[in-house]
Amino acid sequence: MGRLVHFEVHVDDMERAKKFYGEVFGWSFQDWSDYAGMPYFGAVTGDENEPGINGALMQRQSPPPEANQALNGFACTMGVDDYDTTEAKIFENGGKVAMPKYALPGMAWQGYYIDTEGNVFGIHQPDANAK
Repeated sequence: MGRLVHFEVHVDDMERAKKFYGEVFGWSFQDWSDYAGMPYFGAVTGDENEPGINGALMQRQSPPPEANQALNGFACTMGVDDYDTTEAKIFENGGKVAMPKYALPGMAWQGYYIDTEGNVFGIHQPDANAK
């Protein structure tokens, strides 16, 4: 059993990151800082009756990734119902493009972005007509 059960997004500015992920994806947060001994907010990413996992935002413990640096960790990808609407929310809330929208032919639309904390993440909209 090696199923992913939790993720952590390392952030410099907790309030800014909570606003970004809350506004873009509708996540809610629970303060678990007392358990972690540092700023640490549990992220509820959706309805517990739907597939997916919850995670957390945690205070970054080292320098953030450099601009244009190759990814050297995990990139979380969020499923979305409307790619273009989600992309607009990303931009409205301070996110930037890392890799623009592209088709996974016959499967989905995919793209990667940089959050307000310098982290790369993806969005994925299933679409059998993508080409």
